[in-house]
Amino acid sequence: MKLQEIDRVDEISAKDFINNYVKTNKPVVVKNLSHDWPAYQKWSLDYFAKEAGEVEVPLYNSEPAKGKEYSRKPAAKMKMKDYVEILKSGPTDLRIFFFNILQKCPQLLKDFTYPAIGLKFFKKLPVLFFGGEGSRVLLHYDIDLANNVHFNFHGKKDIILFPFDQRKYLYHVPYSIVSMEEIEFDRPDYKKYPALQYAEGYRVILQPGETLFIPSAYWHYMRYLTPSISMTLRAFPTSLKKRLKLIKNVVFMMNYDNLMRKLRGQKWIDYKNRITIENTNKNI
Repeated sequence: MKLQEIDRVDEISAKDFINNYVKTNKPVVVKNLSHDWPAYQKWSLDYFAKEAGEVEVPLYNSEPAKGKEYSRKPAAKMKMKDYVEILKSGPTDLRIFFFNILQKCPQLLKDFTYPAIGLKFFKKLPVLFFGGEGSRVLLHYDIDLANNVHFNFHGKKDIILFPFDQRKYLYHVPYSIVSMEEIEFDRPDYKKYPALQYAEGYRVILQPGETLFIPSAYWHYMRYLTPSISMTLRAFPTSLKKRLKLIKNVVFMMNYDNLMRKLRGQKWIDYKNRITIENTNKNI
């Protein structure tokens, strides 16, 4: 794969952020965007064990759904304090994914503010992400096509991004927002998936305290290098074209795929994987 470094800046004005990155659909890392927040100092594993220790959290892993299973089914559920102990004990594939702070831990809202960088954030959906050392997030793009501002508070992540048009090389599974689940983009197998060699994107090791802007419809893949805590603030697309695509994704594509899983089970999954490989390899 052809992966270039992402721009890094210490600080950025709203004008420069919009003109240089949002309008050009280009990612950027801002080093100091969250450094004046209480969260920058406070958000550690021990802090969450104390502040949200009794909250039950859904945990996800990298195992693909099988048969008629729901594609976003949690692998387990447990109290936050117990999950923190798992993170501390060593590598684990278990992750907290898209955990809504507003619904579950509203007391955490006092620890951050919405940055004035020119985006109109959807303030009802600040979401947390936790992961253990070695866990990974499969390559996907967000179904709502949001512009994502991803704040990393604790630990390090290896993140790979691709513009949407690179999907012809990414083994995009039809009727979904994901690539083939078994592909590890930080350890690509070019013999098995030769089209990956032609994909062009970006790569960054996101450090504690840094913020990554992931533009609308970008594919993103993550590997947790250490136990990590992050938060994403989202701004929904404003263009009519993207809003229509959002509706199509949510109303048609997601429901159709879930229906076919119920009707055909594993045969539907195997069929999609087979045509994914056939169609993608035609693009080489």
